[in-house]
Amino acid sequence: MNANRMVNWMAIAAILFGVLTVFTGGRALFGGLESRADFGDVVPFVLWFNFLAGFIYIVTGVGLLLYKRWAVYASLFVAVSTILVFVAFGVHVISGGAYERRTIGALIIRSFFWIAVTIVSIRARSFTGPGGR
Repeated sequence: MNANRMVNWMAIAAILFGVLTVFTGGRALFGGLESRADFGDVVPFVLWFNFLAGFIYIVTGVGLLLYKRWAVYASLFVAVSTILVFVAFGVHVISGGAYERRTIGALIIRSFFWIAVTIVSIRARSFTGPGGR
């Protein structure tokens, strides 16, 4: 599979991941009491980060589909930001803060996903498709 095609698949996955993230995060933040209770011991800064990042996932995915060079930097930004939030989450856990175990898995998946998106988009060195600026 050529590099640009791989970037396209990653971009579509990023958009879908973003839509799912915004939907789920929105339900956890703005849903009814029963809906919010389903999420358990959420860590507010992680929840807000993921919700807001979901919009960036969508924009970055669209940018990657349109071969925009800035989208490569946006994917790197999302990867680094996610890792930093993961570190802050670790500090929260070590400090005795309440959390859900599934948050660990979610942050691992998000971190590896965005690292992969960044690596694939950087490796597509000739990131110059239609309108590639």
